[in-house]
Amino acid sequence: MTAEVLGNRVERLYDVGVAGLHRVLSHIDEIMSASVIIAVAGMEGALASVLGGLADCPVIAVPTSVGYGASFGGVSALLAMLNSCASGVSVVNIDNGFGAGYLAGMINSGRN
Repeated sequence: MTAEVLGNRVERLYDVGVAGLHRVLSHIDEIMSASVIIAVAGMEGALASVLGGLADCPVIAVPTSVGYGASFGGVSALLAMLNSCASGVSVVNIDNGFGAGYLAGMINSGRN
């Protein structure tokens, strides 16, 4: 929402987690044409790394506090995202969708 308020065109993709990699790959055209990607994940943070490996644009990773298993309120996803080996992946704090949207807007406007 933040990126939209800042005047960016936003395309939302839902349920594209890495537990079913085919779901990510079914949106490969949208992923490859993006100028910046915000990856929100709460189960584990591998989604940002996968997207960072596929796309040639910046990926902003947002760990969420919602998840099942040993998510530890988002700390598990946060640590996984911080340890991403894919280049171009940045991480904001747990549940900081606002910060991710603001950064995406700055990237899109060239003020980086």
